[in-house]
Amino acid sequence: MLSVKENMIVDFSPELLSKFGEIVSRYPEGRQKSALLPVLHEVQAVFGWLSVDAMDKVAAYLGIQSIEVYEVATFYTMFFLQPQGKYMLEVCRTGPCCLVGAEKIMDHLENRLGVKEGEVSADGLFSWRGVECLAACGFGPVLQIGPSYTFYEKLTTESLDELIGNLRNEAQTKD
Repeated sequence: MLSVKENMIVDFSPELLSKFGEIVSRYPEGRQKSALLPVLHEVQAVFGWLSVDAMDKVAAYLGIQSIEVYEVATFYTMFFLQPQGKYMLEVCRTGPCCLVGAEKIMDHLENRLGVKEGEVSADGLFSWRGVECLAACGFGPVLQIGPSYTFYEKLTTESLDELIGNLRNEAQTKD
């Protein structure tokens, strides 16, 4: 069931539309669908996730069917189809990281933030999920924070607590 926030009306700013135009101009005439991935990244950077309304407006802008946008957005895990916290904490859950404590890190995140994987913390700051290889196998457990994609390696529960505290402080400073 969609909440009011999830069913929000999306308007693209003139600045965002200008970025779309620049992106589309990189591709040959009549091949504007090729701009879909970078346009979706821009929309997600502004809104934090891809609502149905946003995807429909992208489709209209590019002159393609909405289903073509939905297919791409649901295929790639870097696109979020529901609201996320300000900070998306992604923990590598593949074998090498699990051998050195990734599962313990994910359990700690769930307990510390009070949310299960894919949920948003009560303060709206955090979401977390396990992801496939982050290409730092020798430095696990590894976590990246989106949307900036800053990496943290050799995590412990203590260093994770410090990171969460720093992010909370950063959020309060910016607000």
